[in-house]
Amino acid sequence: MSILVQNITKNYGDQKALNDVSFEINSGEIVGFLGPNGAGKSTMMKIITTYISQNSGNIIVNGFDTLQNPLNVRRSVGYLSEHNPLYTELYIKEYLQFNANIHHISKNRINEIIDLIGLKPEKNKKISQLSKGYKQRVGLAAALLHDPEVLILDEPTTGLDPNQLAEIRNLIKEIGKTKTVLLSTHIMQEVEAMCDRVIIINKGEIVADKNLKELLENQEQIIEVEFNLGVEEALLKKISNIKTVKNVFDNTWYLTFDTKNDMRSKIFDFAQENGLKTLQLQQKTTSLENLFQTLTN
Repeated sequence: MSILVQNITKNYGDQKALNDVSFEINSGEIVGFLGPNGAGKSTMMKIITTYISQNSGNIIVNGFDTLQNPLNVRRSVGYLSEHNPLYTELYIKEYLQFNANIHHISKNRINEIIDLIGLKPEKNKKISQLSKGYKQRVGLAAALLHDPEVLILDEPTTGLDPNQLAEIRNLIKEIGKTKTVLLSTHIMQEVEAMCDRVIIINKGEIVADKNLKELLENQEQIIEVEFNLGVEEALLKKISNIKTVKNVFDNTWYLTFDTKNDMRSKIFDFAQENGLKTLQLQQKTTSLENLFQTLTN
């Protein structure tokens, strides 16, 4: 196991950013860490990488406790933050040499990482002269320079054009063959293209943790229904095959069923039996995007 997160809580004053969060990630997994803005993704990543500490709970990374052995955790983790801070006045090799000196790494490793990340065509340029895609490559190179077992990527594809997206996606997939990768992104297509598993966080709590293949192949369906009047959640839960019930707003609900059989007729019958009218009744496919919307609306 590469990352073990146990009952993590983090407060910023009166605001609870993370509330009793737990999950574990095994070696060799590429895991998408999803959630709306302010859900707690970056906070969790900063705690895992020891940039900040939690109020309670424990995190073990590659066998090291983040509070008791922070230096060992940092040695075994590569971190690319959302804003990818770079010294843009430096040449690529200068910047990587600066990072190599911090980790006491030989110059040979710099040439290896330049080849691995695909920086060779631009290696003689200053970072300020690079495109956004190549700047992301430099950030990845710095994160991988010390050959960490775990790679933490916070929004690694933000601001990239479609060609750059494809390049960075393929690069992360290749890296994931030998390392554990936890990445945060808002782009669902990127998660479906790269990840083995998804963890969704909302308002500081884990609301889903699913294998991506199981998610896309499962037997669930989601139906959005709007009634003319209010209805109790407990009453909706009596509908056959129902799995989850979520009130979106007012009298609109997302109902998840553990069957592929079209359940709209059952919902219509339910409405008639309880003196309700259905103003809207829409079946949704169980995609990652729909699951995300259902759980974080």
